[in-house]
Amino acid sequence: MKGGVLVRSIILVVGIYIFLKFVLPLVTAPLPASLIFLYLTLTLSGILIFATLSGESTEAFWGPIFRFLRGDGQEGAMKLARLAVLLLFPLLVGWQTYNSTAPSDQPPGENRTIHPAPPGEFVGLSNPFQPTPENIAYGKGRYFSLCFPCHGNFDGKGPAAKGFNPPPANFSDPTTIAMLQESYLFWRIKKGGVGLSIEGMPWKSAMPRWEHELSDEDIWKIIMGEYDGAHQKPRTWE
Repeated sequence: MKGGVLVRSIILVVGIYIFLKFVLPLVTAPLPASLIFLYLTLTLSGILIFATLSGESTEAFWGPIFRFLRGDGQEGAMKLARLAVLLLFPLLVGWQTYNSTAPSDQPPGENRTIHPAPPGEFVGLSNPFQPTPENIAYGKGRYFSLCFPCHGNFDGKGPAAKGFNPPPANFSDPTTIAMLQESYLFWRIKKGGVGLSIEGMPWKSAMPRWEHELSDEDIWKIIMGEYDGAHQKPRTWE
C-alpha cells in the first residue's frame, strides 16, 4: 500500500508522544519535556535507519513524500493540500524564528536565593531577652506546642513533614539557622511564607504567619529554644 510505511511511522511517533505525555503520568510522575523529546528523537532515528536499510524500504518511506511535494498526478483536494503545505511551512519556520529572536518586553526571571534578604525593618534587630534557663524553657515549650508537627525534634522530621515540598528546615543542620542571625528567624517566624520576598520564589513556604498568634516576646524566646535544642548558635557580626 502506497504510503503505508510512512503512515505507520507517523502513527507510531504520535502514539509514543501521547503515551509519554498523557498516559504515563496517570501511573507515575510526569516526564520532563527534555526526556520526552529524547525518546521521540530515538524513535525517529530508529525509523530513519529502518527506512534506509534497502532501496525498497527507502522508496516505501520517502516515495510518498517526494511524490506529494512534486505534485505527481495530484488533482483537487490533494493539490490544494500540497499548496497549503508549501505555503504554511515557510510561514511556520519564520514565525518560530521570529519568536526565538525578537526582543521581549517581559522582565527577566529572578534568580532564587535560599535565604532571601529580609525587609529593612528587620535588619539589625537583636534579641531583647537574655538566654536564661527560664526563657529557653519557655521558648522550647512554645516550640513543641506549635512548631513540632513540621520541624520535629529540631531535625525537620515532624509528623507532618512528609506532606511538604520543600521539607521543613532541619535546625540541627549547620547550614540552616547556624548561618543566620536571630533577626532573620524573627522575620521568618513573624511573617511566614507569605512574607517571602520575590527572590525566594518560585518555591513557596508553608510557614504560617505567626504574628497573629504569637507576641514578639514569644517569638524571641522560641528562637532561643530552637538554637538551644538544635545545639547551634546564631550568627553574629562578631
